[in-house]
Formats: sequence, structure tokens, C-alpha cells
Amino acid sequence: MRLMCTPLWQAIATAHLLLAATSASALEFDLPAQPLDAALTDFAEQANVRLLYDASLTPGERQAPALKGDYSVDEGLQRLLQGSGLSYLIGADGTVSLVLLSSDANSLQLDATTVSGQADGRLDLPVEYAGGQVARGARIGMLGNQDMQDVPFSAASYTNELIQSRQARSLGEVLASDPAIRQSNGFGNFSQVFVVRGFQLYSDEIAFNGLYGILPRQIISTEAVERVEVFKGANAFLNGVAPGGSGVGGTINVISKRAEDKPNRSITLDYASDSRAGGHVDVGQRFGEDNRFGVRVNLAKRDGETAVDGEHSHFSLATIGLDYRGERLRLSTDFGYQKQRINEGRAVINLATSTAGLGGKLPKAPDSDANYAQPWSWSQLEDTYGMFNAEYDLSDNWTAYLAGGGKYTRENGVYSSLFLESSNGDGRVGRLYSPLDQETFSSVAGLRGRVQTGTISHQLNVAVNGLWQEKRNAFESTTAANRLPGNLYDPFPSPEPTASVSGDLHDPRKTAKLTTRSAAVSDTLGFMDDRLLLTLGLRRQSLASDSWNANSGARGTPYDESITTPAYGVVFKATDAVSLYANRIESLQQGPTAPTSASNAGATFAPYRSKQIEAGVKLDWGAFGGSLGVYRIEQPQGITQGGTFSVDAEQRNRGVELNMFGEPLSGLRVLAGATWMDTELRGTVNGLNDGNRAVGVPKFQFNVGADWDVPGVSGLTVNGLLLRTGGQYIDSANNLSIPAWTRVDLGARYAMKLDEERLLTLRAGLENVADKAYWASTNGGYLTQGEPRTLKVSATLDF
Repeated sequence: MRLMCTPLWQAIATAHLLLAATSASALEFDLPAQPLDAALTDFAEQANVRLLYDASLTPGERQAPALKGDYSVDEGLQRLLQGSGLSYLIGADGTVSLVLLSSDANSLQLDATTVSGQADGRLDLPVEYAGGQVARGARIGMLGNQDMQDVPFSAASYTNELIQSRQARSLGEVLASDPAIRQSNGFGNFSQVFVVRGFQLYSDEIAFNGLYGILPRQIISTEAVERVEVFKGANAFLNGVAPGGSGVGGTINVISKRAEDKPNRSITLDYASDSRAGGHVDVGQRFGEDNRFGVRVNLAKRDGETAVDGEHSHFSLATIGLDYRGERLRLSTDFGYQKQRINEGRAVINLATSTAGLGGKLPKAPDSDANYAQPWSWSQLEDTYGMFNAEYDLSDNWTAYLAGGGKYTRENGVYSSLFLESSNGDGRVGRLYSPLDQETFSSVAGLRGRVQTGTISHQLNVAVNGLWQEKRNAFESTTAANRLPGNLYDPFPSPEPTASVSGDLHDPRKTAKLTTRSAAVSDTLGFMDDRLLLTLGLRRQSLASDSWNANSGARGTPYDESITTPAYGVVFKATDAVSLYANRIESLQQGPTAPTSASNAGATFAPYRSKQIEAGVKLDWGAFGGSLGVYRIEQPQGITQGGTFSVDAEQRNRGVELNMFGEPLSGLRVLAGATWMDTELRGTVNGLNDGNRAVGVPKFQFNVGADWDVPGVSGLTVNGLLLRTGGQYIDSANNLSIPAWTRVDLGARYAMKLDEERLLTLRAGLENVADKAYWASTNGGYLTQGEPRTLKVSATLDF
């Protein structure tokens, strides 16, 4: 290897890497996190290549992440250059002649293909950040894929590498790593409900490749997931209104796996306490001219008893993703089937109508693995879904896109729930049987482009969205008078209580229909060579819904309202490493209809418009980054006062968010952060609860996660995650609350090469190491207990 630093033409200001055709071959690298110029020198030496570059492109303060493991030359360069503001080109003649370009050298014309800013093997995803646990960017609704430093919003994108290292089997297990999110279970089922910035986000409202209404309900598995993107804050302009109207404090988008440039074949066998065992097969391959066609298949099955006594889980998944990458046209489809059955699932704990017997204090949580479900309870969830995406480059600066998909859900279950009446755990057992059939279709079409007007750049976006959903369901539920005795600390089998029926349980009739339509436009204006970015946008949203009585079929009061939501945001890049941002944006929910008991019964109200103001700073030092933001969200609420229903109440959440991520030291990856929240209720009935905290919102929550390569033992890594969450009120009067809680998870993995083509990775994790029994959430006005100590082990063979 020979290194030379020489001045080059100022108009080009480039560096040249002259490499052999071996760039497609995998080489083993062992580079620490260090300044970029030193990293490139070490990289060239280990890759045995000749390197020429202009030293002015690599100032001493610019850092490169660690590079450990097997990479091709171009894969290694992508990782070293991520976040550097540099890019490189690969010649079209088959040889590898890489050119480092300063990010503003747009006028340079070469016969080559730009590949910078993209994830390894995925041309449609932003590149991973140092450490590989998060990505540099995410899909920001209609704005498309954006670098975090370029948008005036808070977001995070968690990679498949994090999913694998945590052995996360559900979306909730992935999002345990996010300091702004906590979760609970659903009111009458086992769905995962997420609390983002103090507001609920139902699993029904999670997007799939940018579309609502496609993913399975209640529990979303991760075997076919490439990334989990979290947008924090109000988002009606960016994504349109969610079908159920939750997600006031944020939204989640799941990115599916695709075939990568390098074929992947892996088999995973896993086991979790007490006796849940399973397997997962993941196969991907590209073929055809220039690897234009791709296929990715994921199959998974898992059965056995969970760490909760007597709770059994049965899970099956099959997905296939197909895609085509042409010169201008890109197509992809996803098809999936997921089925899950839970027998004797531990349910949430409700409070009886009268809580006088509690003596002003909630009972302590029972043993961490205690199960107070009835032996006759079960739940079965079955979802079939599919979607397609199409993009076409009309020119170098304009792209048109279209996506659509649908889902059919068949849900059945008999649920038991304990309604607490006494501090000694006495209560009454209720029963609910709720068959549901649901069909959803969703679509989006749009146009993105860039234009230049003098010294001002424009990123223009136009989009139209539509969603149609129909539900058919029935109910069989017990009244308070029909509930039978039970106890939280000494659960005993109870006969199934007598229940009243609403609708046809064997053939449910249509009970609800929802249609949403919207059109949006935005312009991000760039000043001072795009160091100052101003985003302006509008979305016109219409919401129409109908309901029918499950017994009689009588139609309820229809709802059809439209509203326009604006968005404003600004980013100022003070330096290459520091971005200041601020935004004003809104969320939408369907407005209420006055209840029959009100003097204005049947009156419909405009959609709830929740308003957010946020400002903060984002930092990017190449190998380590972070953000600090403050926000305020005001959510309107309806009340009946003086016999009249009105929308005069409000919940106001104010918060401070801190996030840290990356690889600050060679071999040490960090993912940490904290959230502090102050909530206040206003305009409550007769002012009785004015000034009180909102239900289910802790004052603080913080995470500390670390992943460390053990020195001297190649392939061995240990990791840990600390979760700390503040106390929460369960009632608006703030009379009853749960204490703060702490959970610690520990894990390790060991990767070894069996031969040139096979890699074996062994993983072990212990969640809730101290086996602490605690109430995890009062979200929704009920109690969700934290998971017990759970051992997870797995073995993955890549071949």
C-alpha cells in the first residue's frame, strides 16, 4: 500500500481510491473508531489498495466509526464515510474506481453510479449510524427518506441488528430501547399499546412501508422486519390521520425485509422460559441482469409456555417480499400471513366502579410470574395482508410513486378480567367474548422533486391518501351484577359468568365503516447552500364513519367532517455537527358525537385538533450523536357539563427528551436517553380535576443500553439495558397511583466462523434479571403488570 496526499483541482476537490476488482469479495477488518484520515489509511492497508486523496477533505475532527468483521471494499467504505458529508462513485465498467466527492460538488459529471447515503445492500434505506443499532435517517411521512439532521422533527430508526441482538420477537420488545416510549396491554385483549409522549398509540395504527391499516392487529412480530421507525410528535400532516385516531404523541412505521445485494440464508432456533421453543428461516436472493430482481422469504413458528405460569403461546408466520430495481422503475410487493393463539393469557386488572374498598391505595403487584387469568380464557388472532409499492423516476429530479395494500383480520377470543374491589386483592371476575372480522384497504400516490430558483432550493412533495375499513363484530359480556368472586393474590378457577349477547356471535353483522381521504402539499426551501431549511406544508383531511347496532342493524349517527392541518418547521445547520430545529404541527382524531344523555344528543363535532410546538438541537460527531428537544402538545377533550356536551376540556403535555446513540469508543455501542413530562388537565367537569396529572403518564422515564465487544475474545459481545419509569396515576382525580419501577436486562452473544461460508451466532439474554414484580402501566385507567424474569437463548446459522 502506498499513501500520497496531494492537492487536486479545486473545482473537483476530490480524492481517488484506485481499487482492484476484489471490492466485491469479503475481507476481514479490525479498525477502531478514530479520525477519518487515520481510518482511511488503516483501511487501505488492510484492504491492500492504493489510496490517493486531498487531505483537506478529512480534517482531524471528523470521526469514522469502528469497522470490525467481514466487508467488501465498497461496503467498508460506506460504513467509514457515513455521516462524513462525503460520497463516492463506482464505475459502470465493472472495475471499481471510487471517487470521494464533497457533498456540495453537484456540478461534477462522471460516468458512474452514486451509492452514498444508502444502507448496505438496500438502495431504498438511509445508511446505518455508527454502531449499527440505529440509522442515520428514516421515512418522514410524505417527505420520504430523510437524514435526521435535515428535518425539523424528532425521529428514530431501529435496525435489524438491534432486533437480532435483543432477540426481540415483537414490536414491543424492540421499542423497549426507546426512552420516549412505554407500553401496556389492551383493555379487552392482549394487544400491545404504546405510550408516546404521554399519548396512546394502538397497534392498529402502526404503518407498514408508509401505509396504515396493513399490518396484523394487536401483536406484530419482527421476523420479517428490517427496521422500526419512530416519529415522535404530532403527525397528521406527514402521514394523514390514523384509522383509529390514536398516535397523537407519535407514530411508528415498520419497514419490511428485502433481498440484498449479497444473498442471505439463515436458520435460527430459539428457546425462552418456561418452555417456548421455535425456529425461523430467512432466505433472500437477487438475480437477473444487474441483480434487478429480488426475493426474500421468512418463515417462523414458536410454541410453548411463557414465563407467566400457565400462559401458552402458539405463533406462526409466513411472508414473501418481491422487488424489481430498474434504471428508473422500482417495484416491490409484500405478502404475509400471521396467526397467534394465546391460552390463559394474563390480562389487565380493572378497578370496580366503587373503589372505596381500596382505602386510597392500589394493591401491590403479585409475584412476577403470577397468572390471574381463568382456565377458560383464550385469544386467537389471524391476519392475511399484502401491499405493493411502485416508484418511477420521471427525470433526475422528479419521482412519482404509488402504493396500495389491504388486510383481512379474523379475531376470536374469550377474555377474563378481574375487577378489583379491595386492597387485599378481592374482586369480581368478568367475561368477554368478542368475535371480529375486519377488512382494510389503504393507498397513497404522490410526486417528489427538487427545483432551484436562484440561490434557493426547493424539495417539493404532493400526495393523496385514502383508507377504507369495515368491521363486523358481536359481543358477549358480563354486567357488573353477573361477575363472580375472584382474588388477585389467590386466583382460583371460576365458572364462566352469565353474559348478555349483542349481535350474532357465529356470523357477526357489519357494525362500523370508516373512510378517510386526504391531499397534502409541502415545500422545503433551502437557503445558504441548504444550511437553513424551511419546511411548509398543508394537508386537507376528510373523515367519514358509520356505525350500526350489532343486534338490530339500526344505523347510528353518521360522521363526515373535513379539516386542514398546517405544518411549519425550520432547521439551521450551525456546523457540520450541530443542527438546530423547531416545528409547529398537529394531530387529528375523529370528533365526538354528543351522547344520548346530553341535551344536544347526536350533535357531531369537528375533528379533534391536537397542536404541538417543539424545538431542540441535534448533534452528529460521526461516531456518536444525540438530540435534546422540548415540546408541548395540547389535546382537546369532550365533556358533558350542565347537561350539554361540548369540547372544552384539554390535556396538555410538556416534555424534555434527551437521546444518545452511536459508538463513542471502539467496540462500545450506546443507545440511551431520558424523557421528563409534565401533564395537566384543564376544563374538567366543574373544575374538579383541573391542574391534575393525566392518567398513565409518568413524570420521567429513562433508558441506558450498551453493547460491548469483549477485548481479547474475538466474536464475544455482552449487552445490557436499564429501564427506569416514574410513578403513574390511574384516575383523573389523582387519588390512586403506582410507584416508580426499574428493570434490568442482560445478554451476550458469540459469533464464530465455521468455515468460509458459514457463520454461527449464539445469543443469550435474561430480561428482568431481579425478577421484580411491578405494575408497569396505568395507561387506559387499568393496571398492566410487568413481564417476569425471562431467559432467551438462540442459535443462528448464516450460510
